[in-house]
Amino acid sequence: MIHPEIPGNKWRKLAPNLRSAAESGHHTLLTFGGAYSHHLRATAAAGRLLGFRTIGVVRGEELADRPLNPTLARCAADGMRLHFVPRSAYRRRADPETETDLRSRFGAFLLLPEGGSNAAAVHGTAALGAELTEPGTVAVPCGTGGTLAGLAAGLGRGQRALGVAVLKGGFLTGEVSRLQRSAFGALRGEWRVEDRFHCGGYARTTPELDSFAREFEERNGLRLERVYVAKMLLALSRLAREGAFPPGSTVTAVVTGAPAG
Repeated sequence: MIHPEIPGNKWRKLAPNLRSAAESGHHTLLTFGGAYSHHLRATAAAGRLLGFRTIGVVRGEELADRPLNPTLARCAADGMRLHFVPRSAYRRRADPETETDLRSRFGAFLLLPEGGSNAAAVHGTAALGAELTEPGTVAVPCGTGGTLAGLAAGLGRGQRALGVAVLKGGFLTGEVSRLQRSAFGALRGEWRVEDRFHCGGYARTTPELDSFAREFEERNGLRLERVYVAKMLLALSRLAREGAFPPGSTVTAVVTGAPAG
């Protein structure tokens, strides 16, 4: 509803960082993501619309020799330069040596972390929580935790946030806590992370998820984004059956992206 190419949570995460880039005189943005990253798509679109050069460091060196999937094709069409790196190197993306190597290759840039999740982004996504005023649970799929960290901080009394992890590893509770402390100096809001519905990891699927997504699409007459949104809705369906939500309560699902293409 904010912009057809930049989903609401991504715009809220990007806006303060783009403002900072413009004010500091940066003309290039460099960021990180997987092959199906909504963040890469949003950054590329914002770069095209606002006149920034964009560089996407993509996990998986083997992807360089394959046809681009719809997500990466959209990034390239929007002018993003794609730089594919081995998964072992991608895991070291936060090391100072990695940033030094990237600057020697690409020159000056403003670095945005994976998923765009930093303290500025958390302040931006707090506005999302403030807009959602219905008491109850607000659920959001989580990759890096920045949206959950801000969303939870922006919610009011009688509201709680539920983050559905789409990656395995059980690291998100600690990461959301770190982001909130970085942004606000302390933990904010009532929130938790649900780690049971990653379906094997990032962009992985299971027969249960595929079946649920197909039935959901047929029942509602729409396409469903599979990497993030389908996992969140599967989680909410299962949790409802398990009695996780009191009868008569409201559950709001934050849709963080449309299907690629």
